[in-house]
Amino acid sequence: MKFFLQCLQLLPLLIIFSLESLLKLFIPKKRKSVTGEIVLITGAGHGIGRLTAYEFAKLKSKLVLWDINKHGIEDTAAECRRLGAKAHAFVVDCSNREDIYSSAKKVKAEIGDVSILVNNAGVVYTSDLFATQDPQIEKTFEVNILAHFWTTKAFLPVMMKNNHGHIVTVASAAGHTGVPFLLAYCSSKFAAVGFHRALTEELAALERTGIKTTCLCPNFINTGFIKNASTSLGPILEPEEVVDKLMDGILTEQKMIFIPSSISLLTVLERILPERFLAFLKRKIDIRFDAVVGYKTKGQ
Repeated sequence: MKFFLQCLQLLPLLIIFSLESLLKLFIPKKRKSVTGEIVLITGAGHGIGRLTAYEFAKLKSKLVLWDINKHGIEDTAAECRRLGAKAHAFVVDCSNREDIYSSAKKVKAEIGDVSILVNNAGVVYTSDLFATQDPQIEKTFEVNILAHFWTTKAFLPVMMKNNHGHIVTVASAAGHTGVPFLLAYCSSKFAAVGFHRALTEELAALERTGIKTTCLCPNFINTGFIKNASTSLGPILEPEEVVDKLMDGILTEQKMIFIPSSISLLTVLERILPERFLAFLKRKIDIRFDAVVGYKTKGQ
């Protein structure tokens, strides 16, 4: 009862802050400058990571590009240089903690202190639990979430010292709702969303308010990782569209970016709607993609 009364006392603040948020929708957000910032992007050899690097290059940031694919990362670096930015390519296995830590030491020694970290590297296996091999499950977690811990531990201390920086977590809409035949991927992306939220709260508790955090949660993207994907939520997203929204979110310091924005509503509805209605709604959303199913029903 006491807690309920305390919540009622907060009602005026809720109204004020809600009106403030409503007004902000009509006021253009100021975009911060990233000129001269050292930006490290993992998984920059292709897809979202590569296009994000190009956008930072256009803004005259200094790029540190990590990927396991030597050819891909060198191509990205070459294009960033053509766009007028300084770019440094490193072949790094983001599933290997020691490789991350040793590469981080090289970056600090040879280039300087990273002030914007984009944890983008990711892997996905489209299969049910029984068809997903144990090493694939381990790899999914090593790249999709454990690497976030190792990169952040490596580069956050200087950001903390300067009270300046930005940690970007590339997660997924699958980090907010379960999807059949993406069990390992969903689990790792739920962890990535949790990492972002807990890190945000921890930085606030430590009064490091100059360090910003952003989490990207898109629907299916046309990058070739998931074959023949479709959903009634709308067409499959093109990488350029996603990167445009990601960059806008980083530059305006948004904490959470949903693409499309309707996903944010679905995450709320999932917490309040009856379970049977949710099952009906998910059938209407009709998520489909090619997957390997190892489980066989009786008679098969």
